[in-house]
Amino acid sequence: MGEIKQGDIVGRRSYNSDVFFKVVDLYRREDGTKIAYLKGLQLRLFANAPVDDLIKVEPGVLARHLMEQTKRNSEHMKRIFSRRVKEREIILGRAIPGDRSKEQEQGKMDGYDIPGTVLHIDGDNDYLELCLTTYKQLSIPANGYCIDEDKQPALVEELLKKHSPDLLVLTGHDGFIKGKVDFKDINNYYSSKYFVEAIRAARRYEKSRDDLVIFAGACQSHYEAILTAGANFASSPQRVLIHAYDPVFVVEKIAYTSIYDPISIKDIIAGTVTGFEGIGGMETRGKYRMGIPKSPY
Repeated sequence: MGEIKQGDIVGRRSYNSDVFFKVVDLYRREDGTKIAYLKGLQLRLFANAPVDDLIKVEPGVLARHLMEQTKRNSEHMKRIFSRRVKEREIILGRAIPGDRSKEQEQGKMDGYDIPGTVLHIDGDNDYLELCLTTYKQLSIPANGYCIDEDKQPALVEELLKKHSPDLLVLTGHDGFIKGKVDFKDINNYYSSKYFVEAIRAARRYEKSRDDLVIFAGACQSHYEAILTAGANFASSPQRVLIHAYDPVFVVEKIAYTSIYDPISIKDIIAGTVTGFEGIGGMETRGKYRMGIPKSPY
């Protein structure tokens, strides 16, 4: 299918094309081997591979893959909105005066939504744009910045002061360095140490895990170190690849759960694409508030 070039969508022969990548850059090693710098289409993964190991993904195969991903995301969004309707009825029911039946009062009175706000800092602009679009579709107020993982620790506190969010997302790309064997050594990961440093900076700004909820990590990140640094949720317990939308689905559940309600870890992780192998964390309170009544003006 021709020479591999920057921007091509490819798979790796040695991995049976299990993940589709975009070719970000090409370079040659000192021994002359041509290497491609790759990033996953939907998985938050960077990788290097010899060009000889790559195969271009045929347009028809790519189209079917993208359609399947779109359908899966659409189904996920439908489940989210269905869940919200049920939860909103419960919240509205406990907010109305006790001397009237819920059915009568809800016919006359409605509330307005105040979901948690998000600051999303991402090392990849393509993933950031996907997440910001999804936040908008989910009616979650969000500000996003594309900042390289190694620059995030120096800039996160300034952005927290600027936006005062309820939830902070720190993500981008990561991975366990090929050839390393000790999963406990944070230096054996591409970006985990930067996420840890950024979390510590954020916790100097806001210590409470209830007042500022943090999600951090990417594919194969050092889960234990990220949580110890002060995150509420992190990737990746089993060092697996995580989906680009996993941070959004964690944040959505928190942003739209009432401040009166702690959220079980099971409920939060059940809403992700990857599940418990890729995402974990701790019990956390919701950030949603309902206002009553809704003004006609």
